[in-house]
Amino acid sequence: MASWYLGKIRYQKEDEAGSLKTINEVYLVDAVSYTESEARLYKQIVTGASEFSVMSISRMRLADLFAFEEGEQWFKAKVIYFSVDEKSGKEKKIVNYMLVNADGIQQALDRINESMRNFLIPYETTDIVLTPILDVFPYTAEEDEQEIPANMRPLSEVKAERAEAEAISE
Repeated sequence: MASWYLGKIRYQKEDEAGSLKTINEVYLVDAVSYTESEARLYKQIVTGASEFSVMSISRMRLADLFAFEEGEQWFKAKVIYFSVDEKSGKEKKIVNYMLVNADGIQQALDRINESMRNFLIPYETTDIVLTPILDVFPYTAEEDEQEIPANMRPLSEVKAERAEAEAISE
């Protein structure tokens, strides 16, 4: 299950008039810790400014994220469904938060309904709110494949060279 972190960055940008303007932006990152989310923000964000800083990172509780090809804005939806407790027989209300990208509130609602059409339990979408999130960076397996710097070699090669050098010197 993904752990989502909301990262807020700040940088200064020169506007058309030549004055510096402070820009605040919000991004959502899938990471395992606050430290990794900060590192991924520094790696992913290209602002066009020489410097930017991560102002805050906070966890965002999400049950699901629905990403579509089109849709400029990110909406957070509160979805409630009811489950029956098997022991007591009472109805239990379960609240989940979901994120979806869309061009408007109606499209966001339609996309949530489309994504949850196979959900067997009746649910109700009670709130849809526009978020300030500019982009979402889900985890990809390619990020784990780190390139080995040119000045570093595998330890096995170094040990083999040393053993060879010792064999020659004896």
